[in-house]
Amino acid sequence: MTTKTALRQRTAYLVLGMHRSGTSAVTQLLGLAGADLPQNLMPQDEHNAKGYFEPWRIATLNGERLHATGSAWDDPFCHPFRELPPAEERDWRKRALELFQEEYGDAAWPLLKDPRVTALLPLWRGVLDELKIGARCVISVRHPLAVAGSLERRDGFPTEKSLLVWTAYMLAAEAYTRDLPRAFVSYDALLADWRSEVARIERAHGAPLPKLDKGAARAIDGFLAPELRHNASAGGLADYGWAGALTEPVHAWFEAAARGEAPPSEALEPATAELLRRRDEIGMLVSPLSRDLDVARLQIGDLQRRIEIERRWAADRETDIRNVAAARAHEVRAAHEAELARVSGALDAVLAEPE
Repeated sequence: MTTKTALRQRTAYLVLGMHRSGTSAVTQLLGLAGADLPQNLMPQDEHNAKGYFEPWRIATLNGERLHATGSAWDDPFCHPFRELPPAEERDWRKRALELFQEEYGDAAWPLLKDPRVTALLPLWRGVLDELKIGARCVISVRHPLAVAGSLERRDGFPTEKSLLVWTAYMLAAEAYTRDLPRAFVSYDALLADWRSEVARIERAHGAPLPKLDKGAARAIDGFLAPELRHNASAGGLADYGWAGALTEPVHAWFEAAARGEAPPSEALEPATAELLRRRDEIGMLVSPLSRDLDVARLQIGDLQRRIEIERRWAADRETDIRNVAAARAHEVRAAHEAELARVSGALDAVLAEPE
């Protein structure tokens, strides 16, 4: 650790919230404002052209940890946190700690964003505590129907499922951060006026962002634009049965928090209790299915990456062969030209001799 870093407690920025809720935009803003991104970022794709800004190795570990308890990232009943036996839990914490150190090294302001962290925050808070790293949280708030529209387009999820997963993640984000500095940020407000949202983040954290200078502000202006707002919400939550009824008061709570109000955490307890009741009723049918489908997705993704690696290797090998052949052809051509010049010179010398 550098001397400068050692003089103050390291502080991690945790970006929390549901998938497709604007967490990538929040993370890029924090990164440009001085927080430290991990070594191995998940690449952009057709679903997020600007990039995800999350550590794919940590995302993989989080997926494995969820699978270990029969859950998955899209499990509506991933909240509350499911603990494993103490020895297993210690092993997971050790793995997470080592991976965190590999990704962030001695970074003064590590920036951790993977939506799965929201559901697994008790694990990651233990890692930060062990490393003596403080935490500041930014919770991204987006209308659940807009999130559902994005997940329907990307994953084919029915709206009701997406509403329940959104609710589980948001309840987890609130429950596990009550004793931490935290800011609730509206995704739509962020796109409309990011400077006002940053001011709210800094007030909530009681500290400025690490390096929000004029250059960072210009860069943020360049990527935060209204066209990032896709899948606008349509209709009302009441149209979606008990899933909508469960989501509606949770959404109202987070909208109020994102406006700068301070609704009491106790107001969310009925929603948590209802989610637990539903988990007791149907969780054994839903959670393993989510886990098995997620395992299949991971295996397919791993196979696709392997195929891409093989394709690139083959292309590189073909390029190497072509380069070797071209170099050899150049050598042969040069040798022929040298021999021709030698013979031509000798002939000229013979012709120049007097008879």
